Amino acid sequence: MKKLMECVPNFSEGRDEALVEQIIDEVRKIEGITILDYSSDKDHNRTVLTMIGSPEQVKEAAINSAKKATELIDMSKHEGAHPRMGATDVIPFTPVASVTIEECVKIAKEVGAEIGSWGIPVYLYEDAATKPNRTNLTSIRKGQYEGFFEKIKEDEWKPDFGPQEMNAKSGCTAVGARVPLVAFNVNLDTPNVEIADKIAKRVRHIGGGLRYVKAIGLKLEDRNQTQVSMNLVNFEKTSVYQAFEMVKMEARRYGVNVVGSEVIGTVPMKSLIDVAEYYLQIENFNMNQILEKRLLDEQ
Repeated sequence: MKKLMECVPNFSEGRDEALVEQIIDEVRKIEGITILDYSSDKDHNRTVLTMIGSPEQVKEAAINSAKKATELIDMSKHEGAHPRMGATDVIPFTPVASVTIEECVKIAKEVGAEIGSWGIPVYLYEDAATKPNRTNLTSIRKGQYEGFFEKIKEDEWKPDFGPQEMNAKSGCTAVGARVPLVAFNVNLDTPNVEIADKIAKRVRHIGGGLRYVKAIGLKLEDRNQTQVSMNLVNFEKTSVYQAFEMVKMEARRYGVNVVGSEVIGTVPMKSLIDVAEYYLQIENFNMNQILEKRLLDEQ
């Protein structure tokens, strides 16, 4: 079976469409790479790209797109609701087919070393982490771009690659390896971001909530709404419907309603089938009942 690896780089630009297209063009140039999805959010001021290919193709695409982002994005002028610390903020590698997590770690280290050679501090995270306090991306990114000018001077936060000095234009980058996650956001009918933040704190694991959920509250300026933005890092152990229902439950205490939700990038089919099975109360359902899956299996 052909080796397939997924990569989901996040770039700190979501408002300048022409600039984003220049970054994505660097991936389009690489033969064999498939762009599964890319989406930009003006409030977050962020673009999330999902691509898939062989490990070497994905490595080349990650490096080339990050290089272009380094040329085009000036972090000293960046503003946005989503936490960020660099022009190319994060680059996670995920195994898809005939690829191990160890191979993803190897690619992450090679990409990290290349970006570090450009004078950009790089931190390895999740399965690629070199220290326990760097496993969690939230811990690395705490303080964000503005706070890193001092944070990086601490021995504890010496980068894995690149200089121990903040790059004013490009910031710093986290490169990692991880299992597939679901980026899932729930929108609320209140402009009060404090409420969204309180709900996020109750839902996320670090606040005593769901074990495999990371969450933050964000303001959606264009809609005059707020959002609980979540990463489900293991959807089989903490499902999408569990996260959705807990946000709804916590929202009720503030008299707030859920008005919509969104998935960012691509998601494993099973994560959404689990949702349908739960809400429709389908009995004895299995994946082989999905027409498209059966057709693909028989090709």
